[in-house]
Amino acid sequence: MKRGFLICICVLVLGIASPFDAAAQNAEHQTDMWAALRSLQGQWQGQSAGQPGEGSVVRQYEFILSERFLHERNTSTYPPQEKNKKGEVHQHWSLFSFDKKRKTIIFRQFHQESFVVTYALNSALSSARKWVFESEQMENVPSTWKARETYELISENEFVETFELAQDGQSFAVYSRAQFQRAQ
Repeated sequence: MKRGFLICICVLVLGIASPFDAAAQNAEHQTDMWAALRSLQGQWQGQSAGQPGEGSVVRQYEFILSERFLHERNTSTYPPQEKNKKGEVHQHWSLFSFDKKRKTIIFRQFHQESFVVTYALNSALSSARKWVFESEQMENVPSTWKARETYELISENEFVETFELAQDGQSFAVYSRAQFQRAQ
């Protein structure tokens, strides 16, 4: 008798909880947490200039894991030049996520040199077409350094990314700036 009663209670609870879960999921999907960054989805190519020299950049953004994350894959190629005698190929991967508790976008970047940077969207400096991410934590970098990534959407097919660094309490200085066009 007790076992049958428990089964009935479980079925009743699951039957009541399901509509609430569905309503919560529908409310979450009605508010597109990715509205600001959705335009980045796809393949991009461009040119970069800055401390590593002048080079070309190829990048891809795609939503993964049921659109819970926006994944970026980047390869920047700098041929040998005056600023960079040996040249270099730089790769990094990034994941954008939405922190429901803080109601903001978090951006984690993983570099081949083993740097890992966690950024948060600075909503005070951002707008509908400009997103400013400032570092909250940096791994394998001196603790006095800070980083900032700014994305400026020029059009649906063009954006500019500016990467800045600051150390020892100094102001941010541009390390590199890349201009991207949507790949055809």
